[in-house]
Amino acid sequence: MRIMPIEKRGISDSRLVLGCMPFGGGWNSEPITQEHIKEAEKAVEAARSIGITMFDHANIYTRGKAEETFGKVLKAQPGLREQIVIQSKCGIRLAEGDLPGMFDFSYSHILESVEGSLKRLGTDYLDVLLLHRPDPLVEPEEVAVAFTKLKESGKVRHFGVSNMSVGQIQFLERSLSMPLVVNQLEMSLAHLHFLDETVHVNQQAGTAVRFAEGLMEFCRTKDVQIQAWGPLAQGRFSGRALPDEPEHIVRTAELVKRLAEEKGTTREAIVLAWLMKHPALIQPVIGTANPERITACQDAERQAELMTREEWYTLYVSARGKALP
Repeated sequence: MRIMPIEKRGISDSRLVLGCMPFGGGWNSEPITQEHIKEAEKAVEAARSIGITMFDHANIYTRGKAEETFGKVLKAQPGLREQIVIQSKCGIRLAEGDLPGMFDFSYSHILESVEGSLKRLGTDYLDVLLLHRPDPLVEPEEVAVAFTKLKESGKVRHFGVSNMSVGQIQFLERSLSMPLVVNQLEMSLAHLHFLDETVHVNQQAGTAVRFAEGLMEFCRTKDVQIQAWGPLAQGRFSGRALPDEPEHIVRTAELVKRLAEEKGTTREAIVLAWLMKHPALIQPVIGTANPERITACQDAERQAELMTREEWYTLYVSARGKALP
């Protein structure tokens, strides 16, 4: 098995990432409470107990309160900052007054966003900064100037993107002096476009696939770490019954449960193991603050190593709800 690209770049050896979007309460202006801080502390403790050392943020999560809450956790635990990897994102501007929500990769917005994240987190640097979603008005040269300034000042060590295609990454990289080391994408048993794009070449069914052509192969060739957001699919395969689920999703949840029981592990571990079995060495970003659900993911890496090709394809075809072409 080849080494994780992100590890080769000296960023993190953590096979799982804790997504901190739930921290700090709701997406509103209500203040952070001691209960919110305690919840975050318990989530961080649970994550570290199973070997997670990388934590994923964005400047907009709970309108900045997620980063601020995490900053309070760091302040209460001197020395913790040097033991972990912090990744954050910028580029999304939430709706404000008469202005709609928008994307912004301008020089000023990138710098202002990073300064805000550093202040809220109470740290001098980010290990990784991602551009959150593609901005149609992007000027790569402007991004390059911002990235260079952040790199030279020591405020950001590595850079990446989220939700971007091959062409969008290449367009940015032609102006950058540093590589883009991460691409974070939605991937799960409930969001299979990353696989369907691969198997539906020269197939009519491929016209319904919503994934950038060749993106998986490009990222693997260029040693861009692929991260998966939403990898647990809102718990629909690990015990959380959502209304009006299609029959094939219900059957897949039953299959996950059976495999977990046979292997003496959790359903969360099976769901994540299925993603981690992929040779791209996908790095799931677990988006929960529930300590029990976090620790339920502990066995995922081992289960990925144990999962057979037959088991992997059985889960894939079941989650597709139809046979492969």
